[in-house]
Amino acid sequence: MKVLDYVLERVSRGKVHMTLIDPDKQSAGEAAALAGLATEAGTDAIMVGGSTGVTPEKVDGTVRAIKAASTVPVILFPGGASSLSRHADAVYFMSLLNSRSPRLIVGEQRRAARVIKAWGLEPISMAYLIVEPGMRAGLIGEADPIPRSRPEEAVEWALTAQFFGMRLVYLESGSGAPEPAPLGMVRAVKEAIEVPLIVGGGIRTPASAAAVAKAGADILVTGTVVEETKNAAALRDIVAAVKR
Repeated sequence: MKVLDYVLERVSRGKVHMTLIDPDKQSAGEAAALAGLATEAGTDAIMVGGSTGVTPEKVDGTVRAIKAASTVPVILFPGGASSLSRHADAVYFMSLLNSRSPRLIVGEQRRAARVIKAWGLEPISMAYLIVEPGMRAGLIGEADPIPRSRPEEAVEWALTAQFFGMRLVYLESGSGAPEPAPLGMVRAVKEAIEVPLIVGGGIRTPASAAAVAKAGADILVTGTVVEETKNAAALRDIVAAVKR
C-alpha cells in the first residue's frame, strides 16, 4: 500500500497522529528510541525533518535507525533538497506557499525531483502554510505568516493548494510555538477544503490536542513534546486525546 493511501485510509476511520523527529536534535540511536516510544504510544507515522542543521548524513542515519525500531511509515519532512534519504517510505513534496522566496515555493522541489524519482521515493504533494508566530520555520522559510486574527487568509491559501491539486494542507505554527493555530482558523479551513488538514506546532498537552482535533484537524503532529520529555506516558495521553 502506498503511504498516501495508508494515511487517507486512517483519516477515513478517524483522527491521525504523527510524530516529528528532528535529525539535528539527537543521535540516530536516540531518534530510534523516540520512534519506538511513539509507535508504542499509538502514533500512525514518523516524520523526519527540521529547519536547521540537517545534513544528508544525519537524515540517512536517522531514517535507517527509525526504520529498524518502528513499524509505522517513515515520511520525510524536508527543509530542502539536501534533506532526503532513499531509505524513507515517502516524502512530503511540499511547497511553502506563503514564503517570499521562490526557492522555497518551487526551487528546492525542482532540485529534488530527479533524485526522488531515481530513488523511487513516494512523493506526497502538500501545501505548507506558516501561521503566526511561525518560530524558526517561519524565519528560515522567509514566510509572511498568516495572522492569527485572519482565518479567511488561511482559507484562501488552503483553497489555492487544493485547486492546484495538492493532496494535503498543513497549518504550521512552528516548533516550540506557545500554542497551535487558532481553533477558529482550523475550523474555517476544514469547512472550506476537501483534502485532509494537518495541524502542527504548539500542541503540547492532551487538552490542546483534543481541542485541535475537535476543531477539524484530520492529522495532528507533535515533535517538541516528545524530544523534550522522552515520556512515553505523556505521548500516550496526547495520542489518546487525538483519537478519542
